[in-house]
Order: sequence, then structure tokens, then C-alpha cells
Amino acid sequence: MEHHHMHGTYDVLLVILSLIIAVAASYTTLDLAGRVAMTSGKNRTRWLILGAASMGMGIWSMHFVGMLAFSLPVPVSYDLFIVILSVIIAIAASFVALYVVGRKQLKLRQLLVGSSLLATGISSMHYVGMEAMLIDITYEPIMFSVSILIAIVASIAALWLAFYFRKENEKYAVSKKLASGVIMGVAIVGMHYTGMEAAQFHMVDEKLTVAGMSLDQRLLGYVITAGTMLTLGLSLIGIFVDKRLSRKDSHIRKNEKWYRSLYENNRDGILSVSLSGRIIGFNPAATKITGLEEDYFYNRSIIDIAPIVVEEERKRTKRLFLRSLRGKTISYETAIIHQNGSLVHLSVINVPVYVEGKIVGHYVIAKDSTREKKAEQKIRHMAFHDELTGLPNRRKFDQVVVQAIEKYKSSDHTFSVMVMDIDRFKMINDSLGHAYGDRLLQMVTQRLHDAISGYEATIARMGGDEFTVVCFGSKSHIEPISSEIASRMLKEAQLPYHLKDNDFYISASIGIAIYPEHGTESAELMKNADTAMYEVKKNGKNGYQYYSEHLDAHLLERIELEADLRKAIQRNELIIYYQPQIHAQNSSLIGIEALLRWNHPTRGIISPSTFIPIAEESGLIVEISEWVMRQACLQMRKWQQEWELYIPVSVNLSTQQFHQNNLAHKVEQILLEVGLEAKYLELEITESMMMDICRSTSTLQELKDLGVRISMDDFGTGYSSLNYLKMFPIGKLKIDQSFIRDLTNSESDKAIVATIISMAHHLKMNVIAEGVETAEQLAFLKESGCDDIQGYYFSRPLPAKELQQVFLGKCKQDGKVGAAEF
Repeated sequence: MEHHHMHGTYDVLLVILSLIIAVAASYTTLDLAGRVAMTSGKNRTRWLILGAASMGMGIWSMHFVGMLAFSLPVPVSYDLFIVILSVIIAIAASFVALYVVGRKQLKLRQLLVGSSLLATGISSMHYVGMEAMLIDITYEPIMFSVSILIAIVASIAALWLAFYFRKENEKYAVSKKLASGVIMGVAIVGMHYTGMEAAQFHMVDEKLTVAGMSLDQRLLGYVITAGTMLTLGLSLIGIFVDKRLSRKDSHIRKNEKWYRSLYENNRDGILSVSLSGRIIGFNPAATKITGLEEDYFYNRSIIDIAPIVVEEERKRTKRLFLRSLRGKTISYETAIIHQNGSLVHLSVINVPVYVEGKIVGHYVIAKDSTREKKAEQKIRHMAFHDELTGLPNRRKFDQVVVQAIEKYKSSDHTFSVMVMDIDRFKMINDSLGHAYGDRLLQMVTQRLHDAISGYEATIARMGGDEFTVVCFGSKSHIEPISSEIASRMLKEAQLPYHLKDNDFYISASIGIAIYPEHGTESAELMKNADTAMYEVKKNGKNGYQYYSEHLDAHLLERIELEADLRKAIQRNELIIYYQPQIHAQNSSLIGIEALLRWNHPTRGIISPSTFIPIAEESGLIVEISEWVMRQACLQMRKWQQEWELYIPVSVNLSTQQFHQNNLAHKVEQILLEVGLEAKYLELEITESMMMDICRSTSTLQELKDLGVRISMDDFGTGYSSLNYLKMFPIGKLKIDQSFIRDLTNSESDKAIVATIISMAHHLKMNVIAEGVETAEQLAFLKESGCDDIQGYYFSRPLPAKELQQVFLGKCKQDGKVGAAEF
């Protein structure tokens, strides 16, 4: 058969319509890509199928209208089966395209594979559709290849643009999609018409009769264009409606997620309760706070969880809960028992839920406030209790006394107020440090609890080392009860305290005031008990005393003395007396002790036992002690210059002075100022200063290195003496006068004195006995080997001038002045 090549023409209007279809289909594809990307599950599958059908039909319609726009000189029929096959291929290619761009990420490899499949589908759809024409067609190879290349490029551009512009809420999204639709449409049209250009149509001499459809091409083009545009328009309308509904659903879902997140992740327990009282919802915090399992809450009545509310709160909690049913927001505090048995405090708020103006239920929101409650209780406890001992403090004590006064105004019962001060506490606190001082106070507290055990009494700590006790009882028995408690407190306080590997001993002074005899107000009772306590201290400490009116005069006197003592140094009222120290065997003068006196302008000479405790309590003792040391050194230097008296002068150190960090430096400064050699100064310490062995050893060694002599005063009246003697650089022991006083009548005192002398000599120490007043005492001491003597037997303490006149001149004349060395 002979073939004749035919040339066709294009209907411009149909060409334009095909371009419009391509652009519309491309824009619809971009919208469909966004729908697919935003959905999941079955909805995603439905959108993929619907989108593929719409997109495929659009591409196929553009192709078929483009074919119809081409007219040949002869009528052309189409194979219906092949036409339908080309439609299926277009839809399949569209499905692949939408599946690729509907993914969360589009990698280069996926883009290239998807584009290749789409290009294959579009090319297949085009050339299969061409085969539907019942006419011989051949293709020019170059243009055929160009059309395939355009299909691939168009597919890559289409997929990339569809993926990039699928987000609907970006700025200028519609404009960007429209521009992209134009680019994609032009690319697809370009591929189609390039393929048409590659086609060569031939007419055979003998016509073959083939079954097919033959219609007016122009009319068919318009019909397909109209149908396609209607389909795409309906698709866009569907997408638009779906977007609006999706936005609304998305907004609802978003709000629900926010609500659920707030509900599920809230740290407060939340119960959703219907009007009938059924629990219709709860969050995880509710199970955590209560300890109840989730199954316990499901469809239970709110009344069913009432048993976990503590019994004393159930009625009030129920009443407040019922009030919320009337539409009121109710806030209240309650407490429950957790399933593990612990007490949980709750801050609850009942909030009614309104729907269309009607109450449909309410929320029960419960916050675990246990930690806050404990913090409040701790703060409240700290406000009324002493942190160190846990005892009630002054504020709480005042409350107890005020309440007791109100309670016992007209009653057969009454109470007493007892003020207790620890004797020697400051000395221990300064010696060992505040940590051990605090430990001592805690131990005292425990002993006071033991002392009041079995009695109706309350202990408090007022601060420092001062404790108070309120003791309750009948009016006829309050004094015996108070005396019994005071005696037990004194006894407990005197037991040894083991601190820093040593046993320490203290005593206590107690003053007692009884309501209403000794005061009708809290402040008055405290003042009077305090006055009685100071009277005990004045009379030797370690005892108790009831308040009496004459004690006010003593307290006033003490206050006046403290005020006068502060001015005593500036007014030159303090003076120093000196008492000789004599060698026991040859009666030579070997030293002099400086003793402080106060020459009061109206009271005359005041004994140190009266004003030294006041100086210690007021903090004046350090200043006074330094003044005594300076004056004693000045006097000794003067005697050296005027009398050639080269013997040491002894000065007593106070506890506070001894525990100064720079004691050795201050002593050195005084010696340099005065010009006295260190070996002519002897410092007397007491056993009570030695409690902190490490600190005391360091201080004493610094003084020893300075060249100052060290002696221990009042030996035998303290504790742990042997331990001190072993560890400290002490050169002399002074036997306390309490052992000398009854020496001739007490065999025990004789044994103690003889033992001290023997022990000291074995330790290479000298011994001096103070308070020697009789020849019998002197004889025993000489016989026992005592080295030195001090006391009224030789001389009472005298002012410097009088001592010179009465004693020093005679000693100098008789040649009875000893050497400076021991």
C-alpha cells in the first residue's frame, strides 16, 4: 500500500482552551497536594484517589483537546478502548505525583524517581492517546526525544513546585500557586505540542474499516473543555469548602489539644463531675495525689471518694462541695489520706461548667499543698521555738504565762516562773568555741526535760544560757513542787558533760517567782525571778531562791555598781594592793601578787568578789585586766629602779582575757612600754581556762616563749587537773586557801595538801600555799615541803606605798629578798 503524507492545521481557539485547561489542572494539582499533605489515614487515601482522578482528567482533557485542535484533510475516528486506556494512564501518573509531593520530606532521589514516573506516565498517556486515532502515524525521532525531555523537565518542575507551594497559610499562597500553575501548564502544553509536531500522519490508498467514534472535532473539543473546567471548578470548590471545614475542624482540634494538654499535664488533680455527681473525667495528677487507681474513678459517684477525706474535714468538705452545685465557685482547704497512709493537704476549688447558660457539671481542682503546709508549720514553729534546742522561745513563753494568768485569775491553782542561768557557761563557750557551747546547751535541755518529767511544767530558752520554766500546781503545793523541780534541775546540771574528749562540770543559779504573790503580769514575774536568780549568783551560785521584796534593793545596787564601774577607770577609782609571797624555809621575799580593789567614792573599798562578776557580765573585765597588768608591771619596774627589787609580780588573768587571740602580743606590748623583762611577770591562770586543750596549749606556749612565768591558781578546786599539769607549760601550783583554812583540824585536807606538794615536786613544779594565817598551818606546810607561802601570817594585801614602808624596807635590811629564778 502506498502512503501519502498529510499536513494538518490547528484550531487556535481550541489550542488556547487546552492551555487554559493545563493551567487550571496545574493550579488544582497544587491545591490537591496541600490537601494530601495535611491528611492521614483513610482521608489521605481518599484525597489521593480523588486528586489523582481530577488531576489525571485535567491533564488528559488538555491532551485530548489539543489533539482535537489539530485538523487533518480527512475525517479521523478514535479507538474508544485506547482513549479510555490513555485516561487511566493519566490518572495513574497523577496518583504517583500526588503521592510523592504529599510526603513530609522530598529528597532529591525521591524527586527524580517521582519525576521519571510522572514523565513516563504523561508521555505514555500522550502517545497512547495518539494511537487512538485511526490513522497511520510515524514520529520524527528528534522531536519525539525533545518531547520526552520536555515531559521529564515539566515533571520535575511540577513536582517541586507542588511540594514547595502546598502550604496554604503562607503569605501570597494563592498568587504563588497561580504563577506556578501557569509555569506547569505551559510546560505540559509544550510537551504535548512538541509531541504533535513529531507526529507524521499518512493516508493509505485502501481505507480500512475500523470500529471507532467519529464526531465533530470542534464541538467535541468544546464539550470536553466545558466538562473538564466544570470538573476542575467543582474540585476547587470542594477543596475550598474542605479547607474551610478543615480549618474549623483544625481549630477545634487545636483547642481540644490545648485543653487536653492543660488537663492531662496539669500538676493539680482535676475531676470532671456531672450534675448527677458522676465522675466523667479525671487527669493523671488526680490518681497521683490520691494514690487511687484509674479504675476507681471511672463512672463513680463523687461521694464514693469521700472516705479518703480525713474524718474531721468530711462534713465541711461535703457542705462546700454541694454549694458549688448552685453555680458558685468555691475555694477551700481540706486534707485526705493517701493510699500509702500519708496525710495530704489540699487546696480545692470547685468551678461550675456552663453550656448555653446552663450548669452541666463542674470541675473539682485540687492542688497538693502539703509542702506549703509543712513550710507554714515550720515557719510558725520557728517563730515560737528556739532553733538550737527546739524549746519554746521568749515569745512563746510570754504567751504561756499570759494564758496562765488569764486562766488562774480566780482559781485554786497557780503557777511559778523559774529563771535558770548556767554558771560558767561563758567560760566553756569561750574556751571550746561556739559549736561545743551549742552542744552543751542541747545536753542541758535534755537534762531539764528529765528534771521536769512527771510534773506539769513547760521549759523555754530565753537566749544564751538562760532557761525558764513555768510550773503549774495548786496554791498549797506550788512552792514544794517548784522547790523539788529546782533541786532536780540543779542536780541534773551538775552531772559531768563529755565534750571534746573531756568531762566538764557546770552548775546553775535559779530564781523563782510565784503568781500572784510575786507579780500579776508576765514582765513583772520574769523580772522578779531574774532578781532572785542574780541573788543566787551573788551568794556563790549553784542554788535556787524565791523572790522577796528586799531583793529589789540588791538588784538596784548591782545596776548602780555596773554604771559606776564603767566610770571607775577614768576616775582613777581602781587601785592595786600587793601581797608578799615568802619562801617557806628561809622567809625571804620571792614574789608579790597584784590584787585589784575598787575605792568607791561613797562606798569605800569594794571587794573583787562583788564587782568582778559584774565586770565579767558587762564585758568590762578585759579592759580592767589589761589596766591591772600594766599598772603592776609599772610598779615592779619602779621597785627595780628604786629598791633593786628583782622578783616577779603575779597578775591574775581573766577568762575572757586569756581567750583573746592576740594575748601574747598584748602582753609583749605592755612589757615593752613599761621596760620590764618578761621573767619578772608571772601570770596566774585557773583550771577552768584550760578546757580547750589545743587552744590553751598554743596560748600558754606563746607566753612561755615570751619568757613570762605561768602558775596555776586555785589548784584542786576544778576538774581534770592532772591532765592539765601533764600537757601545759606550768611552772608553779598555788594551793587554794579552802584546803589551808582547816588544815590543822582536817586530816583530809592534810592528805590533799601533802599529795599536791609531792605530785608537783615530781612534776618539777614549785608549790605555793595561799591563805596561810597561823603558825600551825605554816609548820605543816614546811614539814610537807611546800616551797612558798602567801597569807595574812606574813602580810595582808597592802597599797604599794604602805607595802614599801611596812614590809619591803625590812626585807631589804634583813637581806631577805630572794632571787628572780625559781
